Amino acid sequence: MTSTTTSWTPDELALLAGRQSLILTVGDEASDEVEIGMVVVDDQLYVRAYSGPRSRWYQASREHGRGRIRIDDVVRDVTLHTDDPGPLEQIDQAFIAKYGTAAAGLVTSTAAREATIRIASAS
Repeated sequence: MTSTTTSWTPDELALLAGRQSLILTVGDEASDEVEIGMVVVDDQLYVRAYSGPRSRWYQASREHGRGRIRIDDVVRDVTLHTDDPGPLEQIDQAFIAKYGTAAAGLVTSTAAREATIRIASAS
């Protein structure tokens, strides 16, 4: 269950909500980056692997549980919570509102819902 306490500052939440995507790097060492869409729901940050739990970066997120995100010049160490899917219906609606029904269809599928990650600031 998602905590009601956020790990993000109001300024960070505004930045996250105002951008179309972020760059995610999984693990501690230099690894491949993935640019991914994201949504903020109840002051929590969520991403989804549209190809589902078999996605390479989703599997790496499950294995490592930590990484970094980058938006513009802002870089944050983060924890990756694959065991906390959050409020799935609200997340679906947030993706649809942000990206439109055609694009959101990719991330509201059953497979994508199973690959929901809550990202929390590690600092």
